[in-house]
Amino acid sequence: MQNLHDPAVIKEILSRRGFTFSKKLGQNFLINPTVCPRIAELGGAREGSGIIEIGPGIGVLTNELCKRAEKVVAIELDGRLIPILGETLAEHKNLKVVNADVLDLDLKELIESEFKGLDVYVCANLPYYITSPIIMKLLQDRLPIKAVTTMVQREAADRLCAPLGSRESGAVTVAVEYYCEAKKLFNVPRGSFMPQPKVDSSVIQLSIRENTPEVYDEALFFRIVRGIFTLRRKTVLNALSGSMGIEKASAQRILERAGIEPSRRPEELDMQSLAVLCRAYGEESAG
Repeated sequence: MQNLHDPAVIKEILSRRGFTFSKKLGQNFLINPTVCPRIAELGGAREGSGIIEIGPGIGVLTNELCKRAEKVVAIELDGRLIPILGETLAEHKNLKVVNADVLDLDLKELIESEFKGLDVYVCANLPYYITSPIIMKLLQDRLPIKAVTTMVQREAADRLCAPLGSRESGAVTVAVEYYCEAKKLFNVPRGSFMPQPKVDSSVIQLSIRENTPEVYDEALFFRIVRGIFTLRRKTVLNALSGSMGIEKASAQRILERAGIEPSRRPEELDMQSLAVLCRAYGEESAG
C-alpha cells in the first residue's frame, strides 16, 4: 500500500494519471494520518458490517474502512478517480467502487444487493457545496442503515448538531433531529487536506432513530418547517402567515390552537412545539 498521507506520493500518482483537482466538485483529499482511522473506528467499520462510502477521493479513508469492515462500496462521482482508486486500493478484495452520483442512486437496492446480512453504515467526506442534499437523501430515503458518519464544514456541523430552540438551529436541524440523533465527534483542521480549504471541518455522526416523532402529516410538517425558517428572525405569527400564504387572522387562530405565543421566533420552537403547530395548521385547514 502506497503512503497516501504523503503529499509527494499523492502528487506523483495524480500527475502520472493526469489528474487535476476540480473546484466545481469541491475536491479536498484527506491526508492527515490520524483522522481516517478514527472515522473508520467510530463509523462502524468492523467484522459483520458493510460500509457505504461517499466520495472516496484517492482512497485514504477507504483503505481504513476496508481493513476493518466486511465489505465496502465506495461511490465516486468523478470518473477520473476510478482508475486511480484501482491502483491505490488494489490489495482490497472486499471493495466495490461505483462511478455514480449518489443523489441519482437507488441506495435501498444497492444495500439489498451488496450487504445481505450485514449491519450497514455510511461514512463520507462530503464536498461542502452539497452536504445538505446528500444528508437529506440519506435520511429521507429511510434506508436500513445504523448511522451516518461524515466530515462536513465546521459551521455546517454546528448547525446540524445544534439543539432545537437555539440560534444556530434551522430547518435542516429540525430535519436531522426528526430522523436521527446528531453529535459532533471531533474537529479537523484545514491543514489535514490537500489542497487545503479555507475553512476547518468537523466529523459528525447521525444515529438513525428506529421511530420518528409522531406528526399530523409529515409532508405538511416539513413544508411548515421550511417555510417558517426562511423567516426565522420574524415572529412566528408573521413567519407562518408570510411563508404559508395565509391571513394573519388565520395564523393567529392556528397559534392559539397550538398554544404558541405569536411573538416567539421560529428558531425558538422545539420538536414538540413544531409537531403541535403542524397539527393545529392541519386541523384549521380541514375546518
